[in-house]
Amino acid sequence: MTAIPFDNTFAQLPAQMFTTLAPTPVKAPAWIARNDDLAATLGIDAEWFGSDEALAVFAGNAPAAGSHPLAQLYAAHQFGHWNPQLGDGRAILLGEVVGTDGLRRDIQLKGSGRTPYSRSGDGRSWLGPVLREYLVSEAMHAMGVPTTRALAAVSTGEDVYREARLPGAILTRVAQSHIRVGTFQVHASRGDIEALTALFEHTVARHYPDAKTPNDLLHAVVQAQAELVAKWMGLGFIHGVMNTDNCSVAGETIDYGPCAFMDNYHPAKVFSSIDQMGRYAYGNQPGIAAWNCAQLATSLIPLMPDRDAAITQFTETVNTFADHYEAAYLDVFATKLGLADRTAQDRALIDNLLVMMADGGADFTNVFATLGTDAAVDQFTDRDGFAAWQARWVALRTDDHLSTMARANPQIIPRNHQIEAVITAAVTGDLGPFHKLLSVITQPYAPLDENREALAIPPTDQEVVTQTFCGT
Repeated sequence: MTAIPFDNTFAQLPAQMFTTLAPTPVKAPAWIARNDDLAATLGIDAEWFGSDEALAVFAGNAPAAGSHPLAQLYAAHQFGHWNPQLGDGRAILLGEVVGTDGLRRDIQLKGSGRTPYSRSGDGRSWLGPVLREYLVSEAMHAMGVPTTRALAAVSTGEDVYREARLPGAILTRVAQSHIRVGTFQVHASRGDIEALTALFEHTVARHYPDAKTPNDLLHAVVQAQAELVAKWMGLGFIHGVMNTDNCSVAGETIDYGPCAFMDNYHPAKVFSSIDQMGRYAYGNQPGIAAWNCAQLATSLIPLMPDRDAAITQFTETVNTFADHYEAAYLDVFATKLGLADRTAQDRALIDNLLVMMADGGADFTNVFATLGTDAAVDQFTDRDGFAAWQARWVALRTDDHLSTMARANPQIIPRNHQIEAVITAAVTGDLGPFHKLLSVITQPYAPLDENREALAIPPTDQEVVTQTFCGT
């Protein structure tokens, strides 16, 4: 029986691009969660997936047949500052699988022990960030946002030390790849043309087979990132740490550290405890994504025969981000409002609504979830202003706007205070709230009922979460 049908290609790239090593075993692994639907898509044997052997693999205690465990090398601009070497400091890529849908994906353990890239870190994750990433990544997938996903989570039976002693856990993460802008940056900065060329060819073959040149690849990434961030904006999602090592060239949301969904809307909203200057605030995310694409462009220049011509061409390509983003943003929000067209008049209507929401501190998710119902006006402090806006909206929306909006506006999101409550319970050994929340947020568009209504309520003043934290 082939438990996991590995078919590895990254491990065949030049050896300087990664370090081959196995995960560090843990003391007493136990299941937290398994994603049976995702396992089936990956072609993982269902009977094996629930076995003790599988538990040992996902805890890092036993090798998986056909795997080629490795830690990838990359660099990054972190909050705008260059760090010439990072890499998988607490993650091991087990290998790749081609799923039943024909897509190739990575299977990676996160929190699996120290690697040569750990620096001063312990290579481990504590339970909280594992549960947060599991919940948020699966919610994002359910809402149609390109994202890494959670295949499994296990507890380790060992403690890790952050501000206090905390229970350890490992997340098994699945991605189209773990190739980042920072993966290109490290090889370009070292002048390693062999590795850079191999990475370019691998990325094109894996993600953008129609791309023929570095500029084709750059354009594809620019468009993918523009469309991705527009989806984030449409959900009130704040990534929290958009460094270039957290920017996937596949256009997926990756690395759910200090991420958060907004409750009360404001474009300057920041949650990350390490983002003191608001670089990665909600409203700054499109500009940062374009900036990250510019760093990819710089890294691709060594592959071009004429540096000056490449700079000119790549600059033009990066500058297309604004148009791609504007089109994607308008489409996302026009769909959320059930509008018929994608015009300047529509954009003005969207902008006016967001200004009114910001001025009144309206709940982002519940405004869109209640539009078209009698409850919508209750979301606003300026009821007359909303009534005037609503009259304009009625004139622009489609006849079937409610069905369109129902498919675009989640009733439920994983709110910060709910995630914190789940983590608090889990630390005491109670995983019931985690599984309950997971079952609800993976059906975000289902109508509210008595079992779901409580999870749609914004936090009280005492429940508000003002800061989120990176798991390291």
